[in-house]
Amino acid sequence: MSKIAFVFPGQGAQYVGMAKEICSQYPESMAIFREASEALGIDVENMVFNGDEDTLKITENTQPAIVTASIACLQPLLKEGIKASFTAGLSLGEYAAHVYSGTFTFQDAVRLLRKRGKFMQEAVPVGVGSMTAIIGLSREQVLNACALAKEEGVVEPANFNCPGQIVISGEVKAVERASSIALELGAKRALPLAVSAPFHCSLLVSAGEKLKAELDKVEVHEMKVPVVANVNGEIVPSVDYVRDSLYKQVSNPVLWEDCVRTMIGKGVDTFIEIGPGKVLSGFIRKTDKNVRSLNVEDMASLENTLRELS
Repeated sequence: MSKIAFVFPGQGAQYVGMAKEICSQYPESMAIFREASEALGIDVENMVFNGDEDTLKITENTQPAIVTASIACLQPLLKEGIKASFTAGLSLGEYAAHVYSGTFTFQDAVRLLRKRGKFMQEAVPVGVGSMTAIIGLSREQVLNACALAKEEGVVEPANFNCPGQIVISGEVKAVERASSIALELGAKRALPLAVSAPFHCSLLVSAGEKLKAELDKVEVHEMKVPVVANVNGEIVPSVDYVRDSLYKQVSNPVLWEDCVRTMIGKGVDTFIEIGPGKVLSGFIRKTDKNVRSLNVEDMASLENTLRELS
């Protein structure tokens, strides 16, 4: 029998109007936006549906907004009785996975993410750090490029997205040097990312410490669905490990390819990306072309996914 995994996107997937179409058709989805506004004390619905890209791009807005849109897009699947055997999310998307699993209430998750975004942005002044996607090298080659560029400053792998796509993160000069070395080693491309901070590297340790204090205040419930963690690509073994894995996630690399392989190893053959964009679907296909990848972000993709599953 087919096993389904629900996966949730991370930062960079956001766009003005995300989830609007689904919310116009499903009152349960619109209720999620109202719940987010109530939790955060800001008009999330207006910011996401009618706002501007620059406001949405501010990290402390982006993070809760993406998870709000993702949980809104999840509602039609829940209404149809579709369930997942496993769940995971890329970076901040891991919080949406925990909401689906029942670990956190939705309101606690968006409150945590607003603070997480703020802490991550404050950890490194704008312009000091950067991130670049290295295309076409192995893990060992990227690690080697980072090691050779260390004399320029901090530079580390930040996202192992799929075979042949690894994002590096750190101080601007060091990232530029590592990118040049990567191209010398045979990388097809080195693509600088439009981000406001060098996420998932040791420069963000202070942000992780601040987040840890906030995580300690939040009630964590038993997981109803196994969650696969970014920090090690493995299933979170118990509630006791949830806070620790999310705290470490801030300044450690996201092992997304490992997460996908773990779920496939457990029998998952259908992945449904829920929320804005189709980035994860692309990563999943590059990791294993034999699995089915669907997505839900608007009415057309929802209808296609429901058709495929029936």
